[in-house]
Amino acid sequence: ESSVSASVSGGLKTVALRVPSHGTALELLRAFGRPVAAPSANPSGRLSPTTAAHVAAGLGDAVAMILDDGPCSLGLESTVVGLDGPARLLRPGGVPREAIEDEIGPLLAPLDDVLRAPGMMASHYAPRLPLRLGATEPHKGEAFLGFGPACDNATLNLSPSGDIDEAAANLYAMLHALDRVEFFTAIAVTPIPHEGRGAAINDRLERGAARP
Repeated sequence: ESSVSASVSGGLKTVALRVPSHGTALELLRAFGRPVAAPSANPSGRLSPTTAAHVAAGLGDAVAMILDDGPCSLGLESTVVGLDGPARLLRPGGVPREAIEDEIGPLLAPLDDVLRAPGMMASHYAPRLPLRLGATEPHKGEAFLGFGPACDNATLNLSPSGDIDEAAANLYAMLHALDRVEFFTAIAVTPIPHEGRGAAINDRLERGAARP
């Protein structure tokens, strides 16, 4: 599950620390008894997995075992904060910016375009199908990913009640589902409020819509 990651740089060396909040992940770490270095469980640049089925579909025979403890409840990657100087928000994530700022004060933006943390590439978290953002209705052939009670014509709705946390939990699962439908030519996405976890949702959608 998502948690806060901190990266600390010194010269050319960077140390990134992550502590998961998921019970099974913590049990695995305790059983192993040593630090674990691991990449994300998806092909680079593609949609993140939130279920074991997503991992299996993305990696297939490239992994020997998948530990399945059900779907992710938050649905977003960790928040990454850079601490090599003033605290900077490198990647918005499951822990909202506001919650971190309540503890340590204002978070600044990254200094430059250097990739200091995972998920900072302009094109990332991308489905197979193109994403069209800010849509109010779908074009012919498009799937329509909605949000809120006004989107009664949506193919799938991230949260019919307009709950941003529910939308975050559903984001990747619904993108995976729509991406598997062969007759769709693209995925149109309705505007998402830029508040709380909505900032992370919009970050993922914008990077997913960018094409290399």
